[in-house]
Order: sequence, then structure tokens, then C-alpha cells
Amino acid sequence: MKITFFTARYSLTGVPLAQIRLAKLFLSKGYNVDFILGYVPKDLTVPKLDGINVINFNHSRVLTMFGMIIKYLKNTKPDIIISAEDHLNTVVLTSARIAKSKAKISVSFRISATRVYRGKFLSKSWFMQKALGLVYHRADVLACVSKDMAKEYNAMYNTEKFTSIYNVIVDLESKSRKKESIDEPWLINKTSPVIISAGTLTKRKGFHILIMAMKEVIKTVDIKLIILGEGYQREILENMIKDENMTSCIKLVGHKSNPLKYYYHSDIYVLSSYSEGLPNVLVEAMMCGCTPVSTDCPTGPREVLQEEKYGYLVPMHDPKAMAEGIKKALQNPISPEHLAEGIKAFTEDEVFAQYEKVLGL
Repeated sequence: MKITFFTARYSLTGVPLAQIRLAKLFLSKGYNVDFILGYVPKDLTVPKLDGINVINFNHSRVLTMFGMIIKYLKNTKPDIIISAEDHLNTVVLTSARIAKSKAKISVSFRISATRVYRGKFLSKSWFMQKALGLVYHRADVLACVSKDMAKEYNAMYNTEKFTSIYNVIVDLESKSRKKESIDEPWLINKTSPVIISAGTLTKRKGFHILIMAMKEVIKTVDIKLIILGEGYQREILENMIKDENMTSCIKLVGHKSNPLKYYYHSDIYVLSSYSEGLPNVLVEAMMCGCTPVSTDCPTGPREVLQEEKYGYLVPMHDPKAMAEGIKKALQNPISPEHLAEGIKAFTEDEVFAQYEKVLGL
């Protein structure tokens, strides 16, 4: 049976990584897999995916992919299509209608509806919201990566067709990669607990709040903070660390191809975001044994932590509350065994069972 995955733009994290994991899962179940990428940035190389046919359309804008998708669907006639990301989903569904494809289609939504479609009347996001409303009925599965996201989309379109299916996050490859060797001095020769955090260095990720929380924590605790990632706020955050005289306890180490090994050697993972779809990094950190501390931002963290059964939730925009959450995690860390119990829903078997059910496989 032929299954095709669509992803707009390749990167080393986020949606492309989740789609690759899912594609590998379907390949392991005996499916013939095509993996279509809209665009691969020049500074990145797609890893060899044994057994998967990778196709790069080389179109950086989703709307310019219509013709190539229609041609592909007419010529290849896949039995199943799995697309991810809002704008691409609309293009794939519209193309399937034009191509008269008979494929079963699952489209996945990864970002909060209120964040994607909050534009004003006649804005781009307003038009995209209306466009999705015209074609979402063609999908056999409307999958959101969290239950709260599904509620948002159902409310937006006054329907009950949107459901939740988690990403595959916990697999054998990830479990192996977390134990790879590491060259970070603060983690090799640990003289104090280490907090780890990761993400694109943007304001939405709230790293400036985490830095201010550290200012509170180090008043009473000897502790280090490592932040993984790159982004437009790097210089701002670096200057903030210098101005607060915290260069000895906070380090920005840039993007790392394998963040899992950093989580594995750290003690606490802090998610400081203002919004998420469902934060894969939180689950990855739990898989690696880090006690999680997270902002209680819309969609995701509360669901992953099952209230506070598997971690500590703190309000957004509140450095002192985040500092208290970190102190609680230091005083009462959560065992790796307990964390492993909390991430079962993100394993390959659990996720594939969901797709079997909704696609009638």
C-alpha cells in the first residue's frame, strides 16, 4: 500500500522530524513510503532515509506547490496521504480535489488555532482560515497534536471532526541517541545541578523570563543553565546575561544536532514558552529523565504533564513563579521511571494504533 507524507520545509526539529519518525514507523509496518518536502534550505542536508523515497519539490512557498502536488497525485495515486501544517494542509486537500484523488487523507495541525488564525479581516491568516473551511471536509482525519488544540479547531469551525493524535516522540533511535557521548564541560564534570532548555531564540519562547528566573534561583542555589538553539534574539539574550552578571552560570550553546544527549545529562528541563501546539521537547526531556518545569501556556504542557502528575506548572510572564518551580523540582525531582510512565502515549505502538483506528487500516 502506498503512503505519501507531505512536509512544507525541512528542518532538524519540529514538524519535519515528527513526520520523518511517522514515515519510518509506517515503513516498518510494510508500507511503500514517499516523503515529499516542499523545500530544503541550502545549509541543510536531508539524512538518508533507507527504504523511503524522498522527493524535494524545491518550492519555498507553499502556494506555489499546487501544480506539482496535483501532478504527483495524478501520476502516483497514493492510497494514503499524511500532511502536516495548516497552510500546506489546505493546499494538499485542494489539490486532492482537483486531481480527483481517491486517497484517504490525514491532515495534522501543529500550532494553536488562535495563533495561526488570529489575523484581522481580509488579512492572509483570515483568508487561510476561510480556505481551510472550504476544503477540510475532504480529509478523512483532522488530527491535532493535542486535545486542547482539537477543541480550539472544533470551536473555530463549529464542528466535532477535529481529533487529537500525538506525535511519535519515543522510539528506539531516540532512546539510543540520548546516550551518545557529550563534550559540554558543565555536563561532563558536574559540580552543580544543570537546567536545560531548548528552542528557537524568539520572544515567544520566553527565554528572557527564564534568565530572570535564574537570577532569583542563584541567590540561594548553585546551579547552571544551558540553552540550546539559535534565533533573532540571541544577541539580546547574550547582552541580558552579561548585564545581569550571569555569564558564569548561563550559557547559550547554539543549535545542536542531537539535543537528547544534553537532556540526558541534565537535571531539570524548563519550558518557558508563551504558546505551543504540543511541545515535543518536553516529552523528549521526560524520556531522558529530566524533571520538567513548564509554563502553563495554551495547549500542550498541562496535557503532557497531566496537570502536575509528571512535572511542575508555573504561570507565564512570571520569573519569580518560575524560580519557585525550579526550586520545587530540585527539592522533589521526579524519577525516570515515573516519567517513563507519563510518555507512553507518545510511543510508536500507541501512535500507530491511533492511525490504524482513524484510517481503518
